[in-house]
Amino acid sequence: MADRRRMNWDRLICDKRFGLEHYHDDKRGVRSDFLRDYDRLVFSSPFRRLQNKTQVFPLPGSIFVHNRLTHSLEVACVGRSLATEVSLQLREKYASELWVDKLSAMGEIVSAACLAHDLGNPPFGHSGEKAIATYFSEGAGAALKDELTAEQWLDFIHFEGNANAFRLLTHRFNGRRPGGFAMTYSMLASIVKYPYESSLAGGKNKFGFFTSEKADFIKVADELGMLADYGPAGEVRYARHPLVYLVEAADDICYEVMDIEDAHKLGLLPTQQVIDLLLGFFTAERIAHMRDVMEHVDDPNERIGYLRSAVIGTLVNAAAKAFVDNEDVILEGRFEGSLLDHIPELEKSGYARCNELSWAKIYKAADVVDIDLAGTSIITFLMEKLVDAVRNPQYNYSQLLLSKVPQQYEIDAPTLYGKIQAVVDHVSGMTDVYALDLYRKLNGMSLKINN
Repeated sequence: MADRRRMNWDRLICDKRFGLEHYHDDKRGVRSDFLRDYDRLVFSSPFRRLQNKTQVFPLPGSIFVHNRLTHSLEVACVGRSLATEVSLQLREKYASELWVDKLSAMGEIVSAACLAHDLGNPPFGHSGEKAIATYFSEGAGAALKDELTAEQWLDFIHFEGNANAFRLLTHRFNGRRPGGFAMTYSMLASIVKYPYESSLAGGKNKFGFFTSEKADFIKVADELGMLADYGPAGEVRYARHPLVYLVEAADDICYEVMDIEDAHKLGLLPTQQVIDLLLGFFTAERIAHMRDVMEHVDDPNERIGYLRSAVIGTLVNAAAKAFVDNEDVILEGRFEGSLLDHIPELEKSGYARCNELSWAKIYKAADVVDIDLAGTSIITFLMEKLVDAVRNPQYNYSQLLLSKVPQQYEIDAPTLYGKIQAVVDHVSGMTDVYALDLYRKLNGMSLKINN
């Protein structure tokens, strides 16, 4: 970062609401504004739709596995615990500061951000993100390149669920109030893992906000005192809001450990292998105690559940310590990697073994690959049909298809970029079930005709 100023918690924790800044006051009610963020998300339609979006494995049949909603709820629980532990330690460090009480809100902010972190993800897991991006970079959408600006084109070929979540929460869709969900500034900043625009996405195709939301993110980031670095063409890269590291750690802990538990329930991993894997996070003395506890439990799933809980607790404590130990570097925008890269070697090696096993045995499992293949085909088809319809709304087929698009999406936007964004908004907001049903209907595969 070119700017070496230090961020400070007094500005970083801010309950001003995006789009409702003129209503802001310092009055306190029974619920804080950060708790209102959490509650508002729980009662929202985009959050409820996560129950029908794939996490990793196909949606539940006879055996329940995680979907995006249950994953987000668990991440919120872990994030709250992690942030609360950090808050307790920082409150001691900053006890003499007038703003020290602001640190008590960390758990509320992080838990709300954890609920929202996957809101922008399309159906069919991470394959859905890639399907939207490759529709533009490899598919029929490639023909649109010359009709868009360079920045707009990069938004689409690098489509990113994280940037889409920020748009979903801040954009004023048709019929909605200014500010979208009108979330607090700190909560919005805490979900943006990659605080820079698509032109800086690089080889990993990661970025934090679309061109259409660039000014909005800058407004939030500058209010919070996040450190900025502007390039010669006006491109901007910020240091992360510190609480992003806690949201990221909670997400990483949950998906890694919970995916292994799901794989065990589905019979992809044998019980003893999972037990040995999860015991690898602990010292010999702790392992002896844990084996003694498991002697009193016969159910294999309960044994795994007990170990999973212990592993999560251990990683939460280690990540909290990593944050506090590196707080100065984080506030200066110089922290490298994730918190889990900075935990003790025992826990780090245990996590690495879990990750290696997940890639070898879980993410390449037949059912998972089947979802990737089917999801890619479905999303590519829907993108082709809907983009063609918004570009050619005069055709009868286009009018019929666009009549099924919810009114909140701006399919009649004045620019091609806006029209395509409306399509992406619609497709990314679909559940797996809805996308599959629409795909079948458009292909005449589920038409009901009464005799």
